[in-house]
Amino acid sequence: MPHLRAHEVQKLLHNKFVVILGDSIQRAVYKDLVLLLQKDCLLSSSQLKSKGELSFEHDVLLEGGRWGRMHNGTHYREVRQFCSGHHLVRFYFLTRAYSPYVEDILHQLRWGHYAPDLVVMNSCLWDLSRYGRNFRRRYQDDLEMLFSRLDQVLPASCLLVWNTAMPIAEVVSGGFILPDAPAGPTRLREDVMEANFYSSAEAVRRGFDVLDLHFHFRHAGQHRLSDGVHWDERAHRHLSQLLLAHVADAWGVVLPAHNPVGRWIRDVPAQGQPDRADRRQPRDHDRREVREAPESRHSSSPRYHRHSPQRSSSHARNLPGRREDATSSSPSSQQQPFRRVSPRRRNEHNRESGSAYREQRPGPIRRISTHHRNRESTPYPSRHHSEPHRSHRRHSHRPT
Repeated sequence: MPHLRAHEVQKLLHNKFVVILGDSIQRAVYKDLVLLLQKDCLLSSSQLKSKGELSFEHDVLLEGGRWGRMHNGTHYREVRQFCSGHHLVRFYFLTRAYSPYVEDILHQLRWGHYAPDLVVMNSCLWDLSRYGRNFRRRYQDDLEMLFSRLDQVLPASCLLVWNTAMPIAEVVSGGFILPDAPAGPTRLREDVMEANFYSSAEAVRRGFDVLDLHFHFRHAGQHRLSDGVHWDERAHRHLSQLLLAHVADAWGVVLPAHNPVGRWIRDVPAQGQPDRADRRQPRDHDRREVREAPESRHSSSPRYHRHSPQRSSSHARNLPGRREDATSSSPSSQQQPFRRVSPRRRNEHNRESGSAYREQRPGPIRRISTHHRNRESTPYPSRHHSEPHRSHRRHSHRPT
């Protein structure tokens, strides 16, 4: 798996609205993605440990956190957002997979200003630790309700990636642990694996994507922090690369082929730390831009932006404060995204026209009102042909 540098992540997520929901580990996923959208360096230890700060790398704290009282209760809230001219990333802190607060978030996503393109989510450790012993029945019920509501609320073209909970140590500590809980080994480690089985099975049943982080990090205990739960900056950069590779595959984007992610994560300096002299430097050809295919005369929709070819572009608008260059209307001067040639997830419009190597310009983030006005099936078919895709299932039940 190749690593992606900042300028390549900017292209992949160009004009995309990304929503991340979950606990402190998912907050670190948000932070690493926000950092990677701006520069090629890792999070610092203090950035990983901080919570509720008013600003992190040019983002803003919208709700909760240090705007209110800091605590480790189940009603703790933290909503963060990073917004640039072409990128919008938002984070919601969760302590339960489904609750009235989650329903409020879904209402915001359904009726908000912009339609989400990508939702990344996990909820597990708080569910297992704070809401009673009978987690199996309760957690399964919450998951069924959560995925049912996500299927109803999210736009048909939105990609949802459910992250499984990462492996924990035998002895753990953290804000999700009850203050009067006995110290020492518990069954939480085994409970996490069982909960991952339930959550991934329910996500697949609903046609959502699953990124099995527990599998990917099962032998990476050396990157786990002393609390037995959280992970260091290199683990989170590897997680970001896994997530971006999964998203690129789902969107049919061919990633650039250069240095593998593992070596680059070892070599890249952390945020605020000087690069050591003995670190291997990237070669010159690693810095070059992604190759661009010739633009097709028949192309009219963006290569990796999931607009339907029939959807009118007159309804789409830019993010607030976004300025278009005078040369942006010229096809030759427009910055092009990655090539999209994946046969598994190729756009139906491309198949019908017989051109698999079209070059298309990225469009603006879609307004929520225009997206729900015309809900077509997503152009990306299911990864497993035996499982119908969520949007395909919805499309088949949509009244004519």
